[in-house]
Amino acid sequence: MSKRKIVIEPVTRVEGHGKVTIKLDENGKVDDAFLHIVEFRGFEKFIQGHPYWEAPVLVQRLCGICPVSHHVAAAKAIDQLVGVDSENLSPTATKLRKLLHYGQVFQSHALHFFYLASPDLLFGVDAPAEKRNIVAVATENQALAKKGILMRKFGQEMIKALAGKKIHGILAVPGGVHKTFTKEEREYFLDGKQIPNIDTMINWCKEIIDFMKTYHTDNANWIDNFAAYHSNHLGLVDKKTGALELYDGRLRSIDAHGNELMNISDNEYGYHFKEAVEPWSYLKFPYMKDLGREKGWNRVGPLARMNVCSHIKTPLAETERLIFKAYTHNKPNNMTMHTHWARLIEMLHCAELMKELLNDPEILGSDLLREGVKRNKGIGIIEAPRGTLIHEYHTDDKGLITKCNLIVSTTHNNEAMNRGVRAVAQEVLNEKPEITEPMLNQVEIAIRAYDPCLSCATHALGQMPLHVTIEDAFGNIVDEKYR
Repeated sequence: MSKRKIVIEPVTRVEGHGKVTIKLDENGKVDDAFLHIVEFRGFEKFIQGHPYWEAPVLVQRLCGICPVSHHVAAAKAIDQLVGVDSENLSPTATKLRKLLHYGQVFQSHALHFFYLASPDLLFGVDAPAEKRNIVAVATENQALAKKGILMRKFGQEMIKALAGKKIHGILAVPGGVHKTFTKEEREYFLDGKQIPNIDTMINWCKEIIDFMKTYHTDNANWIDNFAAYHSNHLGLVDKKTGALELYDGRLRSIDAHGNELMNISDNEYGYHFKEAVEPWSYLKFPYMKDLGREKGWNRVGPLARMNVCSHIKTPLAETERLIFKAYTHNKPNNMTMHTHWARLIEMLHCAELMKELLNDPEILGSDLLREGVKRNKGIGIIEAPRGTLIHEYHTDDKGLITKCNLIVSTTHNNEAMNRGVRAVAQEVLNEKPEITEPMLNQVEIAIRAYDPCLSCATHALGQMPLHVTIEDAFGNIVDEKYR
């Protein structure tokens, strides 16, 4: 039998566009599998020549799903260019930025879980394609869908109140923020008169986590073993305590067994990371220099963050983290599908943090801007919804950007997603080498668990149909399907 190649293009229910190629050997078994990022990534180049203060506005255009994450990461880097480190920002500016950031993580996690992942969980991998969407979820489980929609709305309304609009708004400026929060804006999220209030968000988060724990109990065999594999894990932790940190902390990496591989300040990242390239993808492959390309790659995101942190500062989320950790006897969790559970714990954490900040009088303060001695290099690192996000800028003496390097969360997860695709393809296709809709969906599920934002990673444009082909060893098409 000639070698065959299965191509899945694009991958669905992710932000952006990608393609999967599964290569079969002469016996019809999986030989290898690849996740291709097929759109060119040019943002790092065409931002050059712009004044540094434009960066927090410009980089939001990387994506319409997580513009706030790029806005905040760029702002942290630009702060350093004007001589202001994180600890030197005013308390009001820091807390308003955090409130914006937590609102973004909250709404993004809600979007992924309810809109993109829940159809796989509720209906199973064998469900027909027309049922794997939020409309079907609303039909089958109206209460769940309604909560998901309103939880995402809460986060979006928080972003709008702080940044002026839900997508591509502006709050952060060099050295701080350009506006404060008003009492009326605060009450909007506390009194529950117009939208469900922050206490309701917290209660709903707890209910959804309980739903997920029940789901794990009922589906343990599948959810524990699907695309599960050992990896390193990377994320920010509190500089002093090692607690989960989403806004400002140290970069910590551990291996699959819990051994610490790295614990560095954000400004040191360039000395410890390199980015490899492959001819079949525009998306790079970051890895830790000391361990090399094969052993130095990391997973990032909710699962990784649960693994690298020592604890969570908010009490309700910490209670849930302890239950999550007990599942693996307090050892690192390498089960890909447990990312959804971790994501919901982070939603609860963000809701608790937003409640704390909404009741903090300093968010109504007027001390918004700080200045220092200007520099020519700035690095901003945050934990975006999908994982560790790095922005680095260099400028000339006129303040024009001469170099930009962006390592987005999906880039960190590139190797992890490829290994997940390979693991699933080998299990599913080796058992029954047949192109079916459920088979294609399982490959996509392995990718969707990471909530990849391919637009952020490549600045993609356009829309592609789903096109699946099988090719023999000579490149002849022996089968072809469209979806």
